[in-house]
Amino acid sequence: MLKILVAEDNNHIRKLICKNLELNGYQTIPAENGDVAYNIFISEHIDLIVTDIMMPKTDGITLAKEIRDINSEIPIIMLTALDSFVDKEKGFSSGADDYIVKPVDMKELVLRIKAHLRRYKIVSENFFKHKDVYLDFNDLKCLIDNKAVELTTKEFLLLYKLCASNGRIFTREQLMNELWGFDSESYERTVDTHIKKLRIKIKTNDLEIVTVRGLGYKVVLK
Repeated sequence: MLKILVAEDNNHIRKLICKNLELNGYQTIPAENGDVAYNIFISEHIDLIVTDIMMPKTDGITLAKEIRDINSEIPIIMLTALDSFVDKEKGFSSGADDYIVKPVDMKELVLRIKAHLRRYKIVSENFFKHKDVYLDFNDLKCLIDNKAVELTTKEFLLLYKLCASNGRIFTREQLMNELWGFDSESYERTVDTHIKKLRIKIKTNDLEIVTVRGLGYKVVLK
């Protein structure tokens, strides 16, 4: 049974979310604040995280950043009463995959959880397949219409990261830190250069590398 960590300081909302997820076949682990959630995460196997942003002790933004330092792939869905662009930008920049504004529609939450778990499963299997696009992480191999596409290691890793996290927005800073490292002497413009080269090399109608103005990049599967 897939295990979902639910971090929410409101007792009623936390119980409501857990109850609905359990009715849909998931095992839930509740946490009343970010500190408790982090300790659960490092001590148990978790498949997905649902977290409120405004929590005592450790808030959702800080929690997401701490988790991303350990696991760059696990899906994180943020819940918040805040709906401004700045708040969403903070959420995505911290490493969140999705953002749901309260009051939470439980049916929508379940649908989004199912979608993210499908994508996470693709990542955990070390390959990505969508229509005529195939990426093999173990061999760093890219096939389009069964024809090999020559990519540098960084180009492949960048494409794989975006494809396997279909729909998730990555900032240039996130991509730099994950693919080039915190100590890299490269600049954020390096990401733009690699994206430009990928758009030239990856000639297919099955996916599109989209620039999200003011945030970064994402892949849209078609």
